[in-house]
Amino acid sequence: MTDDRPHRRGRPRSFDRDQALLTAMREFWLRGFEPVSVAELTAAMGITPPSLYAAFGDKKTLFREVVERYQQTHGTFFATALAAEESVRDGVARALRAAALEYTRPGHPPGCLVISAAVNCTAASADITELLRAQRVANITALRERIEADVADGRLPAGTDADRLAVLVGVILQGMSQHARDGAGTDELLSVAEAAMLAWPAKIDA
Repeated sequence: MTDDRPHRRGRPRSFDRDQALLTAMREFWLRGFEPVSVAELTAAMGITPPSLYAAFGDKKTLFREVVERYQQTHGTFFATALAAEESVRDGVARALRAAALEYTRPGHPPGCLVISAAVNCTAASADITELLRAQRVANITALRERIEADVADGRLPAGTDADRLAVLVGVILQGMSQHARDGAGTDELLSVAEAAMLAWPAKIDA
């Protein structure tokens, strides 16, 4: 005789997975990857360690999902601002202003998660450090290619050092993130963004 009754596959999840992910993001953003323990994560998320492992995998897998969600939400500001301007010079100026606003926005921790989460990581978390480094390098590479395109199109002077400018922007963003974490306000970071643009060559008007 065939048993047509549906088979139970364990108890249904009793928490909001998306909200738990956002809570984990906040904890990692505030404290970094390594300093926050699984016990502290689960206490903040309102779940048990077995529930965390069942829903997200281990701590590193959870963090990778947090970074992916961050890049789809809070982390989109730079690319969005850059794409809104025809020239890369204007786009970077707009993006740095956007960074000043985003890094000091009420409602989430200051600074940038991708920049700050690897602070205090040891060799045991080398793969996490590399994940975040790769994210930053990819952003600099994309910016360098955009600068090179503007040089080729005559929007920036021939001989402009695209690599130097792209790295400079990356360093400025890291500094702005840390400055926000140290308590700097929006106006102060806007001043940094304005000063950073003094290093750029003048845009060539078409």
